[in-house]
Amino acid sequence: MRPNLNHSKNNITRLLIDRQYCDRERFLRNRLQTAKPFIKRLELECELVGHEGCVNCLEWSSDGRILASGSDDCHVLLWDPFRHKKLKDMSTPHRGNIFSVKFIPLTDNSTIVTGAADSRIYGFDLNHYEPIFRCNCHQVRVKRLAVGNETPHLFWSASEDGHVLQFDLRESHNCDKNQKIVLIDLTNYSGRYAEVKCIAVNPRRPELLAIGSNDGYARLYDRRMIKLDTMRSTYIGQGATTGQFDFYESDSIPQEGCVTYFAPGHLQKPSCATYIAFSPNGQELLVNIGSEQIYLYDIYSTKQPDYLELPPVSAVKSYCGDAKRPKLMVSDEVDQMKQEGNALLDKDKFTEAINQYTLAIQESPKYPALYLNRATALMKRKWRGDLYEALKDCITALKLDPSYVKAQFRMARALLELEYVQEAKTCLDEIKSRFPDYVNNHGVLMLNKDIESAMEKKDTNGNGTNGNTTDPIEISENEKLWRSTARDYKERFVGHCNTKTDIKEANFFGGDGQYIVAGSDDGNLFIWERPTSIIAEILVGDKSILNCVQPHPYQCLLASSGIDHEIRLWSPQPVEGYEQKHKAMETVNIKKNQDRMLEDPFELGSFPGAIGINAGREPIGQLSFVQHPSKKYLHTGILFNDKSCERRHPVFVHPPFRSAPTQISTYFASCSFGHRPLVKARHFPIRLKTAQGILHFLNLFVSILILLCLDVVRCCLTIEL
Repeated sequence: MRPNLNHSKNNITRLLIDRQYCDRERFLRNRLQTAKPFIKRLELECELVGHEGCVNCLEWSSDGRILASGSDDCHVLLWDPFRHKKLKDMSTPHRGNIFSVKFIPLTDNSTIVTGAADSRIYGFDLNHYEPIFRCNCHQVRVKRLAVGNETPHLFWSASEDGHVLQFDLRESHNCDKNQKIVLIDLTNYSGRYAEVKCIAVNPRRPELLAIGSNDGYARLYDRRMIKLDTMRSTYIGQGATTGQFDFYESDSIPQEGCVTYFAPGHLQKPSCATYIAFSPNGQELLVNIGSEQIYLYDIYSTKQPDYLELPPVSAVKSYCGDAKRPKLMVSDEVDQMKQEGNALLDKDKFTEAINQYTLAIQESPKYPALYLNRATALMKRKWRGDLYEALKDCITALKLDPSYVKAQFRMARALLELEYVQEAKTCLDEIKSRFPDYVNNHGVLMLNKDIESAMEKKDTNGNGTNGNTTDPIEISENEKLWRSTARDYKERFVGHCNTKTDIKEANFFGGDGQYIVAGSDDGNLFIWERPTSIIAEILVGDKSILNCVQPHPYQCLLASSGIDHEIRLWSPQPVEGYEQKHKAMETVNIKKNQDRMLEDPFELGSFPGAIGINAGREPIGQLSFVQHPSKKYLHTGILFNDKSCERRHPVFVHPPFRSAPTQISTYFASCSFGHRPLVKARHFPIRLKTAQGILHFLNLFVSILILLCLDVVRCCLTIEL
């Protein structure tokens, strides 16, 4: 007779006993990897010390026995994560920050490839010291590499020149311009400023490849339908500042059936995707967006963004009049959670109220009042994406109860605050038509007044441009079609901050993707549970900025890195006898993170003349500091002598293109363009406001010193007299 155990899905004893009744080996491993007791006891296991620069990338081998790391010091280190031992230190030929390192699958962890800021890609057999593969086809920084679990010898590169290249290690490569290695040329569709920031291959369907770019869209390609092409002879991306961009004719990517676009429905301005990852089952796509939140998409969903989705009039009438409205029966527990959420909302504790309503929705997903109350809290909090999330909640509430006039009113208000003025007017007109008793309602009258004011302002600014007369980025006709059918997100995860770097990761944690993990600008490691999207744990992972978080493929083990030179391993500690030194759930100010993203948005760097290609130019040895056009950062610049016109050109180190925009690396200006460092690599934390503060302090100090000297001289003269 089986013992009477707790039937919780996370009860370890129950899972072990159930294993004998059916084949649950995989289920058991996946469930135990991220069991809640383990997550709650995550703590720092050790620090791996060996790099002399920021650690920009981490990668586990497929069997989880080796951890590879790449750094600003241009070294790749291999680690034994269980013995905390450095296995190998490889000094690569790279001359710029290493941004990506990957193990080639099915090679017994003996082959790796690396990509870096010097635009080079190298492949290494770990049994030899010399590279077995070299490529300098990219013309600016290589941000990410990708491999497929079932495609040995193949790998892909993503670069800020807008290209995704495909390589086969079995074939010789000599960087011949006639070689067909271009899988995707994003500049041909998205314009001269298109950059590919991240790339991932579906673990279950290796023919599916996803990329993230600097326009906020995630793109999913079926590479079987794409014809490889040659590199374009000239790079006109960032260097072109004037004139019309000409899209060259290419049939490499079919118009239909080959590519699917994903983007949050509220995103109206270009945003940079800093990382993209597939779920372990290959059915979901996770995207971390700069100055935004982390979004999860269902790759098989066809749902497009919701803006104005009202139930039919017939559905509303069926709930009104003499017809008796259905009454939803909810448990006392759900009702108690709702009351607690209301109390938190009254105290302006919006995040806590949202979490409470979310937990109640998990227990009673057909209770429309919970969605409306959560929408109210979201609209009051107003973090990035909150208004659109509130709009989605209102639509859900109306689907559950078509006569829910409060939900329709809240929808109109959300549309207005999202600046969809015409849709807000249509929604309000429908309220007046469907619910005549509310025509003279004070709230309806005030909303109507606000909408009329917004429409007048829209007409004044010229068809809703809000006074912005900047020319739109030119895109191809195919690109317009693909963007018009972009799919909306399924879940989102909030709380972290992502404005400082463009390599900030977000990953699935667990064999079934039960948790989401990501770094943050405040140096913390965030862990969210699914499907509630509530923060489960926060750990202090870096003294400055935490960029990389890579879960072990099988164990409850996390590796993290950032601006600090150390790599940190996190694992569950014993139930008794361990100190919670790095827990930060009670101390982190999540609101401060969100406010920072509103006040200090992610710098896309896509401005004319931001970057130049310096082929054929020689450094003349002068290092200078110049100011970014945004007036927010100081940049290191290096002067090059152009022999063709005998002029000197300043080259900007461009945020977010370097690993840490608040860091200035004196060698990066040369390294990122393939030149040797002029001075020893050192990091100086210089931000414009900080520099101005120092200058003001020095001016004040010198002024006081001068006054003191004058007083001394005056006293001396008085004594002499």
